[in-house]
Amino acid sequence: MSVEQVFDRRMLEALVCPETRAPLSYDAEAQELISKAAHLAYPIRDGIPIMLVDEARKLE
Repeated sequence: MSVEQVFDRRMLEALVCPETRAPLSYDAEAQELISKAAHLAYPIRDGIPIMLVDEARKLE
């Protein structure tokens, strides 16, 4: 089972950016949840979203 299969896309309905409370989008290729409002990408590791601002990658 791949990480993409483990991550439940329905979880997106419940998760928001911890910085802005804005909705997130899922980038399956990069295995990240993207906050366009905060310009941050939160990693997904082993199917678990890491929703910590300190762990997020800044988007340009």
